[in-house]
Amino acid sequence: MASLSLLLRFLVVVTAHVTEARWGPRSRLILTEGSHHPPGNTPSPQPGAGPEPGDPAPAFQVPTLDGSFSYDPAEGALKGPLVIHAFTNKSGFLESLWSSESSLKSLVEGLPDRAQVLFLSLDDSAVSDALWMREQLRLAAAHSWKGVLTRLHFSPVPVFALGNWIPNVLYYWGCMGHNCGLSQTVFTSDGWKMPIVVKRLDARYDWLMARWSKNLYQLADVGDGCEPSPSLGGAVAWVSEGNCSFFTKVQSMAKSNASGVLVYSLPGNPIQDMNCAGNECFFPLGIPAAMVHLEVSVAQALRSGQVVNVSFQTTPSPNFFISIDQQGALAEMGWFLYPSFSFVNWQAQWFGFSASLQSKLQSPAKVTPVFDQVTMQGDKGAVATVDLPSADLWDFDTLELDASLSCPGRRDSSCAQWDHTVQLFVCCDPLSPHCNVELGRWITAFRRGTGHWLTDVSPLIPLLDSNKCTFTMKTAPWAMPWVVSLNLRFSVSNQTGEDFGKLRPFSVTSLYSGGTFDKNYNKMYQPTKFPVPSSTKKVELYAVITGHGSDENGCGEFCVTSHHFLINAVHNNTRRFDSAGSALGCTMRVKEGAVPNEHGTWLYGRGGWCDGLQVDPWRIDITKQLNMSDFESNAIVYFGLFNGQDPNPAQEPGYIIMSSFLIFYK
Repeated sequence: MASLSLLLRFLVVVTAHVTEARWGPRSRLILTEGSHHPPGNTPSPQPGAGPEPGDPAPAFQVPTLDGSFSYDPAEGALKGPLVIHAFTNKSGFLESLWSSESSLKSLVEGLPDRAQVLFLSLDDSAVSDALWMREQLRLAAAHSWKGVLTRLHFSPVPVFALGNWIPNVLYYWGCMGHNCGLSQTVFTSDGWKMPIVVKRLDARYDWLMARWSKNLYQLADVGDGCEPSPSLGGAVAWVSEGNCSFFTKVQSMAKSNASGVLVYSLPGNPIQDMNCAGNECFFPLGIPAAMVHLEVSVAQALRSGQVVNVSFQTTPSPNFFISIDQQGALAEMGWFLYPSFSFVNWQAQWFGFSASLQSKLQSPAKVTPVFDQVTMQGDKGAVATVDLPSADLWDFDTLELDASLSCPGRRDSSCAQWDHTVQLFVCCDPLSPHCNVELGRWITAFRRGTGHWLTDVSPLIPLLDSNKCTFTMKTAPWAMPWVVSLNLRFSVSNQTGEDFGKLRPFSVTSLYSGGTFDKNYNKMYQPTKFPVPSSTKKVELYAVITGHGSDENGCGEFCVTSHHFLINAVHNNTRRFDSAGSALGCTMRVKEGAVPNEHGTWLYGRGGWCDGLQVDPWRIDITKQLNMSDFESNAIVYFGLFNGQDPNPAQEPGYIIMSSFLIFYK
């Protein structure tokens, strides 16, 4: 009864207006794909005196349609993460997010088991918003996914009336990114007293690279835009939805010399996520496009021959998404690059990974600190000479790299904009051939600073053959700074299987490195003969391989390459990057630690790597492929292929970064 009376109270106190088809004016901003990051993008407000990511979330309680929802850190850490979503009917992005069946289904079908979501409204229509949001998700859950509804909470109290800390964070973390900020279209005409401002949703970021300028354009009515028109002379085309694909409309208007395309939804229809389909996505188009609602005054003015001008703007807004992780800390949610609740799921998955990682770090280990919040930038990178455990390293069979990358500030907005390779090199003896051999590799995230990984590099323990070693961690010298932390974790746990008992690596032989992936790539590599040291019980092939750059086939970042180590002319050990170029390849690795919701094209599968993730070593037991006699040699040769053939790009060849070794155990 208490929750019912509270709801009735707010039905009276708060104006509960529901537009006829639920779609009034609304908005969003887009990511440019020029090189993965939008130029001139306005950053979030910079930190000052206020709650920041990483701060403990205070206790709170809010009324909901089903009673109340409370969070109290004194009761211990959350069993799972909490996502707080603030809805507004003024956002075209959120309109599409909430009207798309695939978006809604992604939440009810993919929300991690322990994650919860609290839904709020920024508007004075909070009661009707809460009822409508609950109904949308109930319909999406149908009969198969009803259980998730117990973890979804809907408050009828508007954000401005909550009386707790949540509004402060939503406004203080306000932004103009993809999932926040109000993207708007402004129509003007000489006969009007006031401009008409409506919400808009720009076309999918990875389809149309062009973005609206701040120019004032003339608007031209071109019907449905499915066929080219006489030259529009640089006007923006005003076209209706339907009768052909979004791609066909934009392509036809580009041929008609339009500066851009505004697609208006038919009456009663929501704003949609404008995207390409199938082979359309491989055909580049050079003009921007967006979707808006049909504005009657605009349509009437155009029909009567009036000149209507149009411009584009983005108005800052409160943040639409914040969260609390399992440790009870406030956290940003990153950017939703298109309107889908999948981005909520991915962030919640990462929170689960992070909690699991923290648990693993509690396991017994001898920890040797290398870097503690050290700035990595320029040619030098981060360098430290450290003393290794005084006990013989032979006492350990496991070496893990506990590495993290954070940003100069506490907000994602302070992070480096681009993705770069980060490598860790070690030198324990300047005269050794193994001096400055690569020990670990990571890829930075696009403008997110939450990366933290644990990488098992146990086979390389023999490289640490001195009590004092120098470690260098570096990335591209022109990259913006990252703040790195690194601990070496030595422990004992048999990683070599049960066949040989407790074996430990005692010798490392360097093999091949990568290079430019062109027609001469495989000509660099010749068969290498090697003996098997006496007392060896096991031999392992160990390689870290990543593809970068982009020729006409997308190689080596976005093409499927295979990497072959042929032993004794018989045994072909192959590493193939099957997910490279796939639309969602790296989203599948969020549970492994890939940082989600980055400010770039993090979703795509890559050639052996993902943005915001460690590069896992590839390990193959090749003992049975070898002649283990002391007096016989074995041979190994490497080659890399694209589509089963030697690479032969016509332009701008990519490249392979590779470290490969033979590891001998006894």
